[in-house]
Amino acid sequence: MAKLKWGIIGAGTIAQTFAGGVAASNSGEIVAVGSRTAEGAQAFAAEFGIPTPHGSYQAVLDDPAVEAVYVATVHPAHARLAIRAARAGKHVLCEKPLGMNHAEAMAAVEAAREHDVFLMEGYMYRCHPFTRRLVDLVAEGTIGEVRLIEATFSFHAEVGTDHRLRSQATAGGGILDVGGYPVSMARLIAGAGMGKPFAEPVSVVAAGTLDPETGVDAWTSALLGFERGIIARLTTGIALTTENVVRVFGSEGSITVPEPWTLRGSSRSTTFDVQRHGEEPRQVTVEADADPWTIEADTVAAHVAARQAPAMNWADSLGNVRTTDRWRQAIGLTYEAERPTAPRPPMRGGQLTRRDDAAMPYGTIEGIETPVSRLVLGVDNQTTFPHAAVMFDDFFERGGTAFDTAWVYGVGVCETMFGHWLSQRGVRDRVVILGKGAHTPFCTPDGVRSQLAQSLERLQTDHLDIYMLHRDNPDVPVGEFISVLNELRDAGRMRVFGASNWPVERVKEANAWAAANGKRGFAAISNNFSLARMIEPPWAGCRSASDPETRAWLTESHTPLMPWSSQARGFFTGRAKPDDHTDPELVRCWYADDNFERLARVERFAAEREVPTVAVALAWVLHQPFPTFPLIGPRTLEETRTSMEAMAIELSDADAAWLNLEGER
Repeated sequence: MAKLKWGIIGAGTIAQTFAGGVAASNSGEIVAVGSRTAEGAQAFAAEFGIPTPHGSYQAVLDDPAVEAVYVATVHPAHARLAIRAARAGKHVLCEKPLGMNHAEAMAAVEAAREHDVFLMEGYMYRCHPFTRRLVDLVAEGTIGEVRLIEATFSFHAEVGTDHRLRSQATAGGGILDVGGYPVSMARLIAGAGMGKPFAEPVSVVAAGTLDPETGVDAWTSALLGFERGIIARLTTGIALTTENVVRVFGSEGSITVPEPWTLRGSSRSTTFDVQRHGEEPRQVTVEADADPWTIEADTVAAHVAARQAPAMNWADSLGNVRTTDRWRQAIGLTYEAERPTAPRPPMRGGQLTRRDDAAMPYGTIEGIETPVSRLVLGVDNQTTFPHAAVMFDDFFERGGTAFDTAWVYGVGVCETMFGHWLSQRGVRDRVVILGKGAHTPFCTPDGVRSQLAQSLERLQTDHLDIYMLHRDNPDVPVGEFISVLNELRDAGRMRVFGASNWPVERVKEANAWAAANGKRGFAAISNNFSLARMIEPPWAGCRSASDPETRAWLTESHTPLMPWSSQARGFFTGRAKPDDHTDPELVRCWYADDNFERLARVERFAAEREVPTVAVALAWVLHQPFPTFPLIGPRTLEETRTSMEAMAIELSDADAAWLNLEGER
């Protein structure tokens, strides 16, 4: 079998260790190394007998002899280099952490998926046979039910403030440097105790001490709560020497692993202690046929064709960094580079632009010059700038131009994040902003004025393209609302306006009043509309447009509908099952016999076309005799990608009728 040809990006200590591992491997060979300087690369190449040194990281990615790269730079460069490598068609082993935060790691995973390359985060202990043996012991019930996991990785580094371990610029501190090890072990063991590959904590609380000079975490402990009452107590730090150990306590005994992370030394055996209640303790020894770094390199080579390795697959890495994000949040650690005022270029690099393969179609709304993408991205869940930037960049690159905001979302945080993104990307004239205000209990003409002013300030713009009343207040005559909206439009604060969650009768009344008084009326509405019938509204004051009367009016008037919950808030994702009542809101709002019949038909149609069920449900919303611009609310890039697949699904009128129980096939 041909050896996997490696290129190493970065020439530091960890790269040297990995190079030694590859040198002892039968599965790979290093053909190139890249450093920030030609001298550094040449010295590294001479030490390890590498034929081609490069004086830049990009040169390694451009080297046709390189098939896979090991990213061994400082933390802030990990995800961006992994993405660049994927775009260059190189397989990637990225030293932990895969990204500074979940958003960056998510972008790296999507790049690997898009460009069909292998990607693994470098927690080398996960590849070691001792880890498999430990998991097997737990899963077999050797110590009964898992109840408590203790995992520690901490050390005291006597270094200056400019050292990578203490520097803000290099995302220093214990959590990102070594804290991911105990987090990953806790998630692994908790999962084994539940019969799963890994488990995600339902709660994360922590206390910690931040470096008084640089603000990174000096030492910290976290308490993770999992399902079934499993607790994990974790400690990490760069200014605290501890006993670096893993202990697992169960209902019938305990397991202690004295050297879980480094696995170093001349011996290739690892020993840990098993103590069952009422029995003599015993030692379990696991023999390895190579050192940990060689095993890691061999793991990559063995799973390149599958694009992921079970030792640390993509979902596992994303869950791990999501947990370290929560740990950092619990102790108040946000890196300066993550703040919305800090420059954050697109993860793909270069200027933000529409991708060549973008398949987004567009529509028009009278009064708005910019083409309106048929899908509208909800700006309602992005409360950190890294997450906001990754989600907004991706949607824009996919051809998205329309974004949905509201004064009430995130108590203003979401609008603020979007405003910083608009400012940094310089794309205000290329996007359509749907803003909403006058939410109950401030649904008055004065509420419109004050909330619009606040929204414009947060969004760092002088106008909205579409402004909608977020709720109706039947105690206010329609003329008062129409008058204030015309006043603000004439002042240049909005291009057009509309109403969200208004009954059709009030919309008709408002438009009639506007026509009779020489004013502009509503240009669009935004009520709920989805293939699943809304049984009860998720929030008070919400309105649906799915009833036959409203659909008939929309068809006759050709009024654009910008529906929220266009995918029925997850009803078509596989979460909804008649006997699954774990999500009370989903049950209350969408569970009904006719909706489950719609779901069954969607699943059948999706299986026939080999497309996601959510995409079929969204395609139905797009296939209407009146203009629709569905609002989508993805939390992840994967959710955006699956929603985008609706663009390629062609429904006939008969298909649409059948899906909505209005006909047979």
